[in-house]
Amino acid sequence: MPVSKNRWVTLGAETIDEPVPALPKAQLFIPTGATKPQRSVPQPDQADRLPRRNVAGREPGFWWLGVHGGAGETSLARLDKNTRAAEHHWPLAPAGSVVVLVARSNVHGLRSARSAATEWASGSLPGIRVAGLVVMADAPGRLPKEIRDFARVVGGGVPHMWHFPWVDGWRYGHDVAAKDLPKEARTTLEQVHLAVTAPAGLTAQ
Repeated sequence: MPVSKNRWVTLGAETIDEPVPALPKAQLFIPTGATKPQRSVPQPDQADRLPRRNVAGREPGFWWLGVHGGAGETSLARLDKNTRAAEHHWPLAPAGSVVVLVARSNVHGLRSARSAATEWASGSLPGIRVAGLVVMADAPGRLPKEIRDFARVVGGGVPHMWHFPWVDGWRYGHDVAAKDLPKEARTTLEQVHLAVTAPAGLTAQ
């Protein structure tokens, strides 16, 4: 059987020492964080919880849920007409909702993401499936080590985490088509869609 050295993980493609079977991407997309709520996780304080809203009849393919103001959920929703911005509310629907959390790559944004992940993990949101967290660059350039380390900790509370690079056009209020995004951004969007739509495939290690 052919083999491949690439394994899909939350931060992109990673080369590993041991070759793995060359399976379809959907099967190689392996969760690296918590995949479901756990009874032992308490809810965050009321002040740290996101509000909830009934969205019955308006369900998109999935929701971008900005966990704080200015997270970038609206910009992401504009890139795909089959998705919607949740306007900082948990979207509740009888058939359930698939949600991708969105936060800026600063301490405030990551703390807000941690609170949202904890709220989901507590099991207090029946019908909500969190597919992962997109950390949106809050400035050009490489993230400081302290922020990168904090992001990894927060990312462990959700099935997947992705870093979305800085898009300068958005700073000036320009609409940017998906095809015009940096390659890293297009790859991130592809991975998000895989996480949302692909079968579970291999289990997390």
